[in-house]
Amino acid sequence: MKSDCAIELRNITKRFGKVVANDGINLSIRSGEILAILGENGSGKTTLMNMISGIYYPDEGEIFVQGEPVTIRSPRDAFPLGIGMIHQHFKLVDVLTAAENIVLGLPGPTRLDIAKVATKINQLTHKYGFELDPFKKIYEMSVSEKQTVEIVKMLYRGAKILILDEPTAVLTPQETERLFDVLRNMRADGNAIVIITHKLNEVLELSDRVAVLRKGKYIGTVNTAEATVASLTEMMVGKRVELNIERSEPVNPVKRLEMKDVSCVNPEGVITLNHASFTLNGGEILGIAGVAGSGQRELLEAIAGLTPVESGEIEYYPPERQAQDLTKLSAVEINHLGVKLSFVPEDRLGMGLVGPMDMVDNMMIRSYRKGGSFWVDRRSPRTLAEHIISELEVSTPGVSTPVGKLSGGNVQKVLVGREIASNPIVLMVAYPVRGLDINSSYTIYHLLNEQKRHGVAVLCVGEDLDVLLDLCDRILVMCGGRITGVVDARTATKEEIGMLMMQDGRSDNR
Repeated sequence: MKSDCAIELRNITKRFGKVVANDGINLSIRSGEILAILGENGSGKTTLMNMISGIYYPDEGEIFVQGEPVTIRSPRDAFPLGIGMIHQHFKLVDVLTAAENIVLGLPGPTRLDIAKVATKINQLTHKYGFELDPFKKIYEMSVSEKQTVEIVKMLYRGAKILILDEPTAVLTPQETERLFDVLRNMRADGNAIVIITHKLNEVLELSDRVAVLRKGKYIGTVNTAEATVASLTEMMVGKRVELNIERSEPVNPVKRLEMKDVSCVNPEGVITLNHASFTLNGGEILGIAGVAGSGQRELLEAIAGLTPVESGEIEYYPPERQAQDLTKLSAVEINHLGVKLSFVPEDRLGMGLVGPMDMVDNMMIRSYRKGGSFWVDRRSPRTLAEHIISELEVSTPGVSTPVGKLSGGNVQKVLVGREIASNPIVLMVAYPVRGLDINSSYTIYHLLNEQKRHGVAVLCVGEDLDVLLDLCDRILVMCGGRITGVVDARTATKEEIGMLMMQDGRSDNR
């Protein structure tokens, strides 16, 4: 008899050396439901799903599919069982079409009947409500189109159990709603859908049940209809968490930075920032919204002196001093001017921290140009490192542990803490809570608000529009390297911002 339980996990345990990532997990996933998996960073969510999809193999426990015990040692074992996982980072070949990517690696005749493949793809997309051109090249597609290809690729292979890791992280609100409609259609067709996400509002809107993990252990599963943001947070963290972002009004905002008609071009000759203009004031948080790759990174790196400016000007207005032109200066030259720009980049270990070095040495990086004291005085950096560990609850054996051995979320805490501690006049942060659990995220939000109250000009690139609307005073929206609008965060809506994220703006937007 066929079970309505699509997958059942019994006492699943996975270890990586001395670290127990999953500890005796018991979990069921039903056919015809959407199950959300929640947990703090490092709670074992992705590891657990990777065992279902065949990327990892459990050290202990059993997996049952449709009531039958199975062995899944690789994705090749998972596909015949109807299991497919869509990862955050897509696994597509850019120069091939959607249809070619969908059938890539499948057994079949030597000569591919692409018309027949396209017909089957169109049947799938029509059935579930996707929009996809089978003959379109991947490099011509938007992020949401690429995600559609990944999902259809799994459905084409016969998947009835789909696992999606952070599926809305890089989508506009409109694209997110379209994805939700498709997932609901798939649920109605009897598919089992699992989503891993940090966005609690989306969990409450989309899922039927929510399973919570904490520090590698299974805490429980609740019906979504009976859950709230507060109750789910308490299950994840193990205690009540204050989830209010106390946004204050800007007091006496003073211009600190102005970008005037700035354009940047990458080494391949592609325009990455296109005639961007805006003003940033002290005592405010200016958010930057846009789908991934819209020019957010290039905008911040141009200000920090890490990306050459092709044309335009960047003016910095320090307190009680004349304006400084940053346009043609390198990061080193900006530092010599005494300009206080604190920059938390997307690439934590590549640009922000040195992985093999411990926390004390990474604290000292900020001041190593000051002279001889760098080599003899480790007390202040050690005190700062210990303070960051305490305040941000960094999980580490000690300040002497190389930061490269910490989890992604803890690396993020170290970097954000160090940059804020440098007493900046302009603080630029890119995805400051990426990889952090909700408790740590709200700690960072409060720290950014403290900087604002101290008169710091904060420029914050974010991916969660709900947070940007609650945290920021204004939101600058980007699409295709252009600034498509600047809106008041207190009155704007997600739908309004979503429309700006999808249009090719040409206004000045000062």
